[in-house]
Amino acid sequence: MDVLEARARFQELRKTDGPVSPSELDRIWAALATVRPDDILGEWKGGEFRTGHPLDGMLEEANWYGKTFNSVHDAKPLICRNAAGELYSNLELGQGEASLWTIEFRGEPTATMVYDGRPVFDHFKWVDDTTLMGIMNAKGVPGEGPFYYFFLERAPEGPLAGTPAGEDS
Repeated sequence: MDVLEARARFQELRKTDGPVSPSELDRIWAALATVRPDDILGEWKGGEFRTGHPLDGMLEEANWYGKTFNSVHDAKPLICRNAAGELYSNLELGQGEASLWTIEFRGEPTATMVYDGRPVFDHFKWVDDTTLMGIMNAKGVPGEGPFYYFFLERAPEGPLAGTPAGEDS
């Protein structure tokens, strides 16, 4: 699969309401370009692929909005909406926040978000200039998975709230 085919298929799959095959997502991943941490700084709106992973639907239940990368040492992995619809960094769910590193995954060095409070890594690759594909990997997960697959789109301009869970902004 070349990068143009991968991008087209990615866009089709992200509109799918039903289950998506992890092996198809892996083929798309293999065709995409790697990412440098400094290139993805900013605010991102997220979504997930339903693959049958145990985490499927969990972020939706938490009212997950996306991720914010203020700097390589200041990443907010779980920007969620509170009952009033305001955005905040869900420190409880993420057990803290995160940082960005270049880490090898599947033989390629790419931008990876390392969680502060959990043995979790979110690896990223470019779909296009405004879209990232992500694969969540964690300690104890075998090399073949199962992995959690998600995507991020650059958010519209404007600051996201970064107040800790439960605090009013």
